[in-house]
Amino acid sequence: MPRPISVRIHPEAVRHNLQTAQQSASGARVWAVVKANAYGHGIERIYPALAGADGIALLDLDEAVRVRQLGWTKPILLLEGVFDSTDVATAVAHRLTVSVHDDEQLALLAAARTQQPIDINLKMNSGMNRLGYRPDVFRAAWERARATPTIGTIGLMTHFANADDGAIDWQLDRFDAATQGIPGERSLSNSAAVLWHPNAHRDWVRPGTILYGASPTGAARHIEGIGLRAAMTLASRIIGVQTLAPQETVGYGRTYEAERPMRIGVVACGYADGYPRHAPTGTPIVVDGIRTRVVGRVSMDMLTVDLTPCPDAGIGSKVELWGENVKVDEVAEAAGTIGYELMCAVARRVPVDIDTLKAAQHEAAESATV
Repeated sequence: MPRPISVRIHPEAVRHNLQTAQQSASGARVWAVVKANAYGHGIERIYPALAGADGIALLDLDEAVRVRQLGWTKPILLLEGVFDSTDVATAVAHRLTVSVHDDEQLALLAAARTQQPIDINLKMNSGMNRLGYRPDVFRAAWERARATPTIGTIGLMTHFANADDGAIDWQLDRFDAATQGIPGERSLSNSAAVLWHPNAHRDWVRPGTILYGASPTGAARHIEGIGLRAAMTLASRIIGVQTLAPQETVGYGRTYEAERPMRIGVVACGYADGYPRHAPTGTPIVVDGIRTRVVGRVSMDMLTVDLTPCPDAGIGSKVELWGENVKVDEVAEAAGTIGYELMCAVARRVPVDIDTLKAAQHEAAESATV
């Protein structure tokens, strides 16, 4: 019998969350962001749920090819662009839109021998200070791109540094000033801006983490009431029970000491499965539908939980590590990280189940070819 841990993917939740993003940014078209293999969910697994998106955005060229092979005929955006001449050939062959953030990438496209022009999104560094042309040279870069025969349409994009805490006006002002009078569709909004900054929606938005039910801020409380659904459930079972006397300890380092007689459940899940090692005592977890807490240090293959709130629990009891009842952001915040990391970090050794999504599969067959 296999170890009783599994991750369940819910494509219906992705479809619902995409619709929520579309409603929040009504009037804008949506790039559904599936980078990092759909934030750890698996592109193939959630693909049917993306049928209603206007385009798909990702980083990896191989992932872009996979999306085309799945039958997607609408636009695909390479968020970091291309890095050598073979990438350009692949982008042309698969009709990809590529981001251009520096002169080296612009030169690659200019030198390409293509039968058809390549659509691009010219990226501005409006203050994030990662990728993109600074505002004072952006117009000149656009003029060079416009004069390049191998380049087709030119979209304009930037990325916000802190849309999750409300401060985007300074970047918006820089972007708008530097692009004044320049034609082209604009794409500015990440997940946080989709939810909370309608003045940044423009022509295209780029929701990522909210498609999978996680908070752009890393805090579950910030998306309460929005109606996002968890697209991933990490679940296991209790495989052992210990009864502790007062002052007895649990696990490596003896970091948790019982204050009273208590029962401890041992769960088949550890950091080798993708659960954060630094999740402290008090991290929420659900046993047989009842919220309780992790106690002691997380081990490679096991962690321990307080069974005081669930006295009927025992060996075989169901455990939800994160999902609909314990948000991934709650676990991440307790461990000092964000839900993005946890979703991407589920180990390959964890078996995967997928909810069926017949309606979305039917819709994918029709909408993905529009």
